[in-house]
Amino acid sequence: MIAVEEALGFIRKEKAEILETEFVATPHALGRVLSAPLVAPLNLPSFRQSAMDGYALFIGEKHTYKVVGEIKAGDETSFSLQKGECVRIFTGAPVPDTAQAVVIQEKVTVKENTITIDAHPNKGQNIREIGSQVQKGSVTLEKNQELNPAGLGFIQSLGIQSVEVYRKPKVTVIVTGNELVAPGSPLSKGKIFESNSLLLDAALNQFQVKPVVLSKVKDTLQSTIAALEKAIDHSDLVLISGGISVGKYDFVGEALAQLGVKEVFYKVKQRPGKPLFFGKKERTFCFALPGNPASTLSCFYIYVLPLLNRMMHKNPTSLRRSQLPLTHSFHSSEPRALFLKAFIKEGKVTILDHQNSSMLISFAKANALVYLPENEATLEKEDFVTVLFLPEANQIVSE
Repeated sequence: MIAVEEALGFIRKEKAEILETEFVATPHALGRVLSAPLVAPLNLPSFRQSAMDGYALFIGEKHTYKVVGEIKAGDETSFSLQKGECVRIFTGAPVPDTAQAVVIQEKVTVKENTITIDAHPNKGQNIREIGSQVQKGSVTLEKNQELNPAGLGFIQSLGIQSVEVYRKPKVTVIVTGNELVAPGSPLSKGKIFESNSLLLDAALNQFQVKPVVLSKVKDTLQSTIAALEKAIDHSDLVLISGGISVGKYDFVGEALAQLGVKEVFYKVKQRPGKPLFFGKKERTFCFALPGNPASTLSCFYIYVLPLLNRMMHKNPTSLRRSQLPLTHSFHSSEPRALFLKAFIKEGKVTILDHQNSSMLISFAKANALVYLPENEATLEKEDFVTVLFLPEANQIVSE
């Protein structure tokens, strides 16, 4: 049995990056990582553009200018200005080649077809020149850039319809247990509704990964081996929920061994989630997660997420950490490290009730985990603790 930080260290050492690439339509590339530099196919802006509402003028000797026309955004009208002439112009509109500056409307006095300006402007004032943001042929975004909303908008402003990115990991989720039945089925004595497949599917979906297979397996060695063998052959990452403990009908560990999965670590000094297995076979990684729902989700956020991020060429971290004060005192005699469901409000954190590993109700209400390292803890109100922020529900992306 190893410590939490030791287990995380093993995961950080793995070279798990997926090198295969694919082209994705720009509107669907949010959160993806560029596998090649992005080269601009055109200048941006591609024409001289007004940065303000006002008047584009050919600078003359006097402060009075003759207005000879109007240009709004989207117009293709062209004017050849003479010295002392100007056009009414609006933000984003094309600036005539002969215009030397744009004077904002607030600094102009209008009288019929003439304007008077307070002072002569500087040449180039309020004009976005061709290529002033991006020049054609230049590298605009580097390889390994993660695409955010601004990035997608920028790419589309260049007219690029698809981008080359690293492909997403192929993930298989396997849930074991004879006691599990699907919602909608009769719930006979000794049975429970299966929820871990949905739980893991939703957790993956928060990070824009969709499992290729969601599989439920009965508690027999042959069934477990068959399901795992297929998953390992077709996946980059296999997540198994349940069957990894030491009970008579826990067959996952034996099945993984028979299939040649090399153990990296098994069992972590923590609660919940002690019977956690991490291993690999060639380029496929396997996590056998404890079957209790809260343990499954805790282990996903703490251990699976860093590896998943590394696979996708993202920052290989788990949840964002901070130090926040407690709203109450807390004591634990547990010698193992603890991950406690908690709620943050107004910069302070409250540890919730119902911390048992089989209970999801506190997780459903939580927006954070409090991490307490090994050995018993006695904490007072206002003491600072390590807090791990859970992903926001609005980060979920459906495909």
